[in-house]
Amino acid sequence: MKSATIRRWSVVHTWTSLICTAFLLLLALTGLPLIFHHEIEHLLGEAPELRELSAGTPHLDLQRLVEAAERHRPGEVVQYIGYDEDEPNGVVAITAATAGTEPNSSHTFMLDARSGEAVAMPAANGGFMMLMLRLHVDMFAGLPGKLLLAFMGLLFVVAIVSGVVLYSPFMRRLKFAEVRQHKSTRTRWLDLHNLIGIVTLTWALVVGVTGVISACADLLIAAWRNDTLAALVEPYRDAPPLTERAPASDVLRIAGAAAPGMKPDFIAFPGTRFSSEHHYTVFMKGGTHLTSHLWTPVLIDAKSLEVTAVGERPWYMDALAMSQPLHFGDYGGRPMQILWALLDVLTIIVLGSGLYLWWVRRRASAPVKSGQEATA
Repeated sequence: MKSATIRRWSVVHTWTSLICTAFLLLLALTGLPLIFHHEIEHLLGEAPELRELSAGTPHLDLQRLVEAAERHRPGEVVQYIGYDEDEPNGVVAITAATAGTEPNSSHTFMLDARSGEAVAMPAANGGFMMLMLRLHVDMFAGLPGKLLLAFMGLLFVVAIVSGVVLYSPFMRRLKFAEVRQHKSTRTRWLDLHNLIGIVTLTWALVVGVTGVISACADLLIAAWRNDTLAALVEPYRDAPPLTERAPASDVLRIAGAAAPGMKPDFIAFPGTRFSSEHHYTVFMKGGTHLTSHLWTPVLIDAKSLEVTAVGERPWYMDALAMSQPLHFGDYGGRPMQILWALLDVLTIIVLGSGLYLWWVRRRASAPVKSGQEATA
């Protein structure tokens, strides 16, 4: 590779890295506890705990659970009911002042599916883990914060690619994984920076790309609403506003019959951003480890309880659904969590060493420039 080309790639690598490093350090530091969010929530007492009831206590009818949620939050309506596989006797309820209230202004809690008793979920409404999540997702800046982090993620990917381009000619002079212990501190850190960077290459690319996709979630959901969902509810475009709706009691049974072999993940109630003004939308998921992250929406008329559509997933919603658990290492249980955490720590070292190398090089070049200016 010609020296001029190497210099251009070096400039690209240096400046893309410098611009995004502070944000990536924030993401890496906040992402570390998020990998173990279940464990930390239990340790901090932020995880919901249901009362002990006799074995075999039946679950309440879904409509009764909806009514229990609205009694717990007077003046609010249920936006979503979700199902947590880690707690088969509980359902997650999200309520807000109106069905269309934006997510950060909603309130999340768990209902005991057997008794309708509300159980607080501090981690979903505040506390340490919510602080980490909001810093990681949008820095408390909403959509602008998400888009800024998406742009930083793109710069990170460019920095990785340019680093790989520079690594090849650099390593021609050295053995793989060689760290020149007899050289200066800067040289040793350069070798470690390159070594750790190439070892974590694939993981960093995966996390960087999935992070960009996740940061664009609001835009992807808006595209799905304007495209796929709009087509599914087109017959209701001129329908009068819904004044009353049928009880939600049977929507799970109806959705299960429309999507056999699948199970519910969550229910979006009429007026929410995952549904329409005239539908219960039940998002069904597959039973395998892979398909459990892919949604199939079943739209049920909120007045007649007839299935009006079973939606197909556009590719970008599949990408979003797959990227989020992969980003946090939620696919492979504890071994993958530990691996993700180790790679996260190594990435922090790469970012920190990159800053150190830039600073040392800048300081070293400063006397040279000063001497040239004095001579001039």
